[in-house]
Amino acid sequence: MRTIKQVLRRLRIENLVLIREAELELGPGLNAITGETGAGKTILAQAIGLLLGSRGDAALVGPDGEEAYVEAELDVPDGLLDEDGFGALAELRPEEEEGLVLARRVFSDGRTRAYAWGRAAARDDVAALGERLIAMSGQFEQRRLARASYQLDLLDAFCGEEQLRRRVEARIAWRELQAARRRHEEMSHGAAAAEARLAELRALVEDTLGLEPDAEESLRAERERLRHVTELAAGVGSAGEALAPEDGEGAASLVGVAERAVAPLEALAPELERAGNELRDIELRLRETATELRAFLASLEAEPERLEQLEGELDRIAEARRRFHCGSYEELLARAAEAQAELDALEDGADPLAAAARAVEVAEQRVEQLAAALRKARGEAADPFAEAVAGELEGIGMGEGEFRVEVVERDAGATGADEVAFLIRPNAGLGLTPVAETASGGELSRIALAIAAVGGGETIVFDEIDAGIGGQTAHAVGETLERLGERAQVVTITHLPQIASRSERHFQVEKVPGDPTHTRIDLLDELERRDEIQRMLGGQEFLSAVQSE
Repeated sequence: MRTIKQVLRRLRIENLVLIREAELELGPGLNAITGETGAGKTILAQAIGLLLGSRGDAALVGPDGEEAYVEAELDVPDGLLDEDGFGALAELRPEEEEGLVLARRVFSDGRTRAYAWGRAAARDDVAALGERLIAMSGQFEQRRLARASYQLDLLDAFCGEEQLRRRVEARIAWRELQAARRRHEEMSHGAAAAEARLAELRALVEDTLGLEPDAEESLRAERERLRHVTELAAGVGSAGEALAPEDGEGAASLVGVAERAVAPLEALAPELERAGNELRDIELRLRETATELRAFLASLEAEPERLEQLEGELDRIAEARRRFHCGSYEELLARAAEAQAELDALEDGADPLAAAARAVEVAEQRVEQLAAALRKARGEAADPFAEAVAGELEGIGMGEGEFRVEVVERDAGATGADEVAFLIRPNAGLGLTPVAETASGGELSRIALAIAAVGGGETIVFDEIDAGIGGQTAHAVGETLERLGERAQVVTITHLPQIASRSERHFQVEKVPGDPTHTRIDLLDELERRDEIQRMLGGQEFLSAVQSE
């Protein structure tokens, strides 16, 4: 069953090397990109690479203008922009925008600019966010696999949903511990800091007075309704008039006419009694519905200033979240509850410094508890994960090596107190080494495929996975990619028919002669796809020759 939640939905390219203009509507599952050698398939990899932080170069700008442009539209997982490091981009996100749009522009002098939702952003920020959502082979895969944080993410995903929930709790607990330590340090510096802290507590309680759980969500829903009050009034008014107008006949009256025509005949033809009863019932229900619609219409007209009130309440919540650095409405309410408890304790004569020290102690205990739970799950999953990856490696023709997952204790942080390392022994007799240091090109891509087949992911792009393989290994890689496509979006640039034939969406890159020559990318229909796979197999003459032998 398909469980893919986040995908790269659209990739737009303008004036990049030979590509004048192309827009790829990618889907979940396996997407294949094929074409003749030299047609320009690698330009697609360059386009995605720009979004992931590749250096810009004037040579990338095509002949049709002074700049090249690449844009990607992606789904964004809930809570991703609340994580540390993405704050600057989160501030650029338009209100109520659910998706993510990242872009990169390369100018003819080699300068580049990066964008998020069409707004200028730091290249490194855009690249970091892009790498969280898109895994790409080559230098990006090597860099990604070398990151301990990425390996930790994969192992935790393999552990399951409960582990991912612990991760969220651990991040919140770590943030609360940092805040508790800052409060304690501030209060240790004297009365002025204590007074400032008191003022902050009181302000937090005052600014959130009267806010209820789920209030933000319900306010947004009501605001959305009121923003469309004109459409609602017009539609409901038309419906009410159609059913029972003040002047003339509507649906209810016409049904009444039909009922009165049938009623006298029921005694003569008893079989008409059912029709008469239904008409009477329908007339009654239509009139009741008309009454409900008029009541709804009256309620819309009764609160003309409500929209302004809602905007004010939502602005109040947004301002409080900004002022007190809260990532969510729920965190704001939790902070407010803690502030009220601290104020109550102070009014009862508690020592503020002692209370702050106790808060640090409680927060540390919570962080330690979650770190222990995370470590236990990781320790239990390490061997099964390694065995599963080893099995995948064997299936794609890399079965001589050994794969191991090491979980090492480190200082506590937002993800617990563990560091994970993926080690591989590519050939018997060699030592275990980190996966990112053992291979390059197609071999590394196949190692990444085996890991992804077990650990999953969102969007995974393979450019070199078919390098140096064929025959049964190519079939095995194609099967693994197809299976991975049930759990992740896969985009593969390939010259192997064994892989392309398993794709759910198939794009062809074709070089078009002209002045200048340019490259075109098309989504193939079933007939075109069959012809392209036949070309990849060697063409009709080759197939006929093989079949005749």
